[in-house]
Amino acid sequence: MSNTFKIISIISLISVIFLCVSANNKSQSNAVSAVANDPKAVANDPKTGTHLNYKIQSLKLPDNLNLAGERVPLEIVDVKERMERELLVNTYWQSNGLLLLKRANKYLPIIEPLLAKHGLPDDFKFLALAESGFTDETSSVGAAGMWHFMKETGKEYGLEINDNVDERYHIEKSTEVAAEYLKNAKEKFGSWTLAAASYNAGVYGISRRIKEQEVTNYYDALLPDETERYIFRIIALKEIINNPEKYGFVFEQEDLYTLPKTYTIKVDTAITNITKFAKGYGLNYKEFKILNPWLRESKLNNSSKKLYEIKIPVK
Repeated sequence: MSNTFKIISIISLISVIFLCVSANNKSQSNAVSAVANDPKAVANDPKTGTHLNYKIQSLKLPDNLNLAGERVPLEIVDVKERMERELLVNTYWQSNGLLLLKRANKYLPIIEPLLAKHGLPDDFKFLALAESGFTDETSSVGAAGMWHFMKETGKEYGLEINDNVDERYHIEKSTEVAAEYLKNAKEKFGSWTLAAASYNAGVYGISRRIKEQEVTNYYDALLPDETERYIFRIIALKEIINNPEKYGFVFEQEDLYTLPKTYTIKVDTAITNITKFAKGYGLNYKEFKILNPWLRESKLNNSSKKLYEIKIPVK
């Protein structure tokens, strides 16, 4: 190959590269201009596909972070770092955050008045959100329902729990039991924050550790990793749910989930076949069970003739 041909080839290659770079820059410039002219336009970086306005940035912690009025002492270095961790994780885990916002609209209207009825601070609705994400999935250690009660604790507080009926999945009854548990823990510890921590680690677990360490404050205690993160996660969710736009969550009211309007029927006999029972109210088995998840089988035994309340959607 002659030197002249080599030089021409190199010049051609440089020209192609220059044209590609220019085209990319022009494309990005056009995208930015489009957004400037139309705020609703979506501009993506042609190289990465990422929105041009998308940034991963550090968050400024609000000064007034608290749980039930008990202030988070952000002047303590490790407390500030742990609080930042949970706020960052729950802000930038966008898909999960948006789902929690959607579900919160569905279930908070049920939980809020029940907490108020039992004299519990409103902030504890975020404890249920932190526990279960407002789903009825059972944890790896057997905690069930939105409030994640263990079987023994649920029974201790009067919930019916067996293969046929499990009231840990009954949102109203389990919320009232959670309120009683937390009030009892507050009476013991004198602190809502320690009461909330005991919901995760148990009253005995918290009592033993603060006694061994000779402290009286959650933020001064060295606790298991899950409990160390627990309070901060609750507070982070409270901050995000209360101020979604501040943390980049944008949605319309119609995007949020809602529960159907229901009425209650009372049953004091056995239901031998829930499928047929549901059909009598114009429902299929799945629709019936979604509204009454505490019924764990395809029948209700009820040999004791107990009075149960069952939800039926308003058609």
